[in-house]
Amino acid sequence: MNTSKFSRIIFYFFLIFFTFSWNSFGQNKEGIATSIERGMIKPPYLKKGDTIMILATAGRIKDKSSVDAGVILANHWGLVVFLGNHLFTQNHTFAGTDEQRIEDLQKALDNPSIKAIWSARGGYGAVRIVDDLDFSRFHENPKWIIGYSDVTVFHNKLNSLGYESIHAQMPLTLDLGDPIQKKSIISLHKALFGKKLSYKLDANKYNRVGESTGQVVGGNLSIVYSMLGSETDLNMDGKILFIEDVGEALYHIDRMMISLERAGYFEKCEGLIVGDFRLKKNEGNSFGESLEEIITRVIAKYDFPVAFNFPAGHIDDNRALIFGSYIDLKVTAKKTKITFK
Repeated sequence: MNTSKFSRIIFYFFLIFFTFSWNSFGQNKEGIATSIERGMIKPPYLKKGDTIMILATAGRIKDKSSVDAGVILANHWGLVVFLGNHLFTQNHTFAGTDEQRIEDLQKALDNPSIKAIWSARGGYGAVRIVDDLDFSRFHENPKWIIGYSDVTVFHNKLNSLGYESIHAQMPLTLDLGDPIQKKSIISLHKALFGKKLSYKLDANKYNRVGESTGQVVGGNLSIVYSMLGSETDLNMDGKILFIEDVGEALYHIDRMMISLERAGYFEKCEGLIVGDFRLKKNEGNSFGESLEEIITRVIAKYDFPVAFNFPAGHIDDNRALIFGSYIDLKVTAKKTKITFK
């Protein structure tokens, strides 16, 4: 065999090998999808027979009736439900001591048979334990972490580690007989089971028209604000930020938005989605601006689409968002469309 012919054989061998490797890249033996361009890992979607765990990472749970709706719903979807050992433990305002809550969450993170971790409620407490968790075995068997409000701490942590997670309804606030919650329940099922997820919203006069594509991240504004400067601070380059909050005064929303702007959150941001904001009770508008006016003023110098009134947050109609997933955000004068890639 001459040298030229041998060289051609070697070339074709490597071409075939490279093509096979390239096409195979992005899915490991566990079925965990990754993306060459996007770099985020999507835990395996759930299927009937999978096991999930409901546990409390922050505020205390009164008794089993507080999570019954979540158990019933998960069972209806064909899932097996385990409850955290300390789910009903109480330590002042918390669901057990920090060590007890770490123990429950660490066991769920480490257990390869647990395919999703559903936080029973929010409250306060995740920031006290997030830095003491070991994600080494989670890397081997990623799973969905589901929740909102205080769970934003874990959403930020997972985003920094390169994993998607789900901002959605939690068992404590779940009411299976409430027709208003029907769409939020359907959206959670779609997010968990890998069904097509998209939303169409009515126009809002404060919306800013435009189109963009980026990873959706964020959550509770107070939590996002509290993470500034920490290792769970969000990198907003190429991201679309979602925010919501409850019980805050307008002046504090102004402070938090300005702090995000000063920290450079909007310089390379691709879009903003504003969820529900339930203001502090008896909040008068002595501040002089509405919520929408505050947000519009703070981001005035940046050029990206903005969509107000997305149905998510501390409300019954709390639609699911897959954080870390790429979305197409299209805001027109007549409507807003959000499509998960």
